[in-house]
Order: sequence, then C-alpha cells, then structure tokens
Amino acid sequence: MENNKIIITISREFGSGGRELGKRLSDTFGIPCYDKEIIALIAKEDGFDENYVAHMSEKKIQSAYPLTIGHQFITAMNHEAEQAIKIAIRQRKIIERFAAQGSCIIVGRSADVILEKYSPFNIFVYANREVKLQRCKAYAPVGENLTTAELEQKMREIDKNRAAYRSFLTDTKWGEKETYHLCINTSTIEIKRIAPYIAAYVNEWFKQKQA
Repeated sequence: MENNKIIITISREFGSGGRELGKRLSDTFGIPCYDKEIIALIAKEDGFDENYVAHMSEKKIQSAYPLTIGHQFITAMNHEAEQAIKIAIRQRKIIERFAAQGSCIIVGRSADVILEKYSPFNIFVYANREVKLQRCKAYAPVGENLTTAELEQKMREIDKNRAAYRSFLTDTKWGEKETYHLCINTSTIEIKRIAPYIAAYVNEWFKQKQA
C-alpha cells in the first residue's frame, strides 16, 4: 500500500557521513539504500563509464543549461552540456522508479524534492570542517592524494554544485533547516552510535503519519 512505504531521503554536506547513515538505516529498516548504485545503473543502462557519470553528475548544473534573457537563448548547449542534462534526467527517472517499487533510502541528488509526492522523511547531515576533512581522507579513493587545501576546495565545489542543482528543482535552499524533518550534526559523535536513535525517531514519524 502506497501510504505504508518508508521512503527516507538524506541530503548531506560532502564528508559529513550521509552515506554511512543511509547504510545503517538501511540495515535497521531492512530496506534498500541507493547512492552510488544510481550512478552504476545509469552507466549500465546507458552504456556510460561509471567514472564519467559520476563526474557529470557532480558538475554545476548551471553549466549544463544555455543562458537566457527572457525566452531568448544566447548560447547553445555543447555536447558536454547535453550529456549532463541527459544524465540528470536519467537520474531522476531512476530515483522515481525506486520509490515506485517500494520502501527505500535515497542519498543525495535532491531526492527529497524529486519524491515530494511520496511525503518522504527528509534528513540533512552536516559536520564541522575538521571532521569532514578527516572522513574524506579516511575514505579517499585509492591513489587520491589531495593536499588539505585541495580537499577543502573539492568539498566546497561539490557542496556548491549540490546547492545549484537543487535550485533548478525548487525555490527551497539546500541545507536550509526548514526544508528537512531532521538535521544532524555528526561532528562530535560516531554515526554508528546515533543511528539507532535516528531510526527510532524516523519510525515514530512514519507511525504518526500512517495513523
């Protein structure tokens, strides 16, 4: 039954641990969590390389659209822009497909906006600079040896792109507390310790919603 679905979306600052929280909530509720799996599915279904899809999905969305004045296009989209838009559309359709199939957790990708009709429970995860840097270094891809300055730049750029992508979907701002049901600061406590309490909160919210 549609009303009995548990759909959770997790928006997060880069390095704050949103992905880990999603996986832990997935284990608790026994429902699938989708994050990089979305990238892998686009690559598989559309014949792209996964690294290319990941790169294009993190680009600032404004760069994928022609500038306009009123209704007049003043620049034409190049191939990269067309691909970025294509991937964004495929990403949205896949997220909608997962939600239509049943209960799930979606990490990132402005899923709270895309799945608004399902009335999901929306979480925003954030942390201070030091903790995010530590987590990014701990989980850095093999061979990535960014300096602290380079890593900070990467963090800022990715978060800026996430905010920009959301701005094309809705007037609400990325990270604005009023947009979410629960905002979590992961700076001072391990996610594995707070995950059970977050799950209890979410579970109670859905009980009240379905009452």
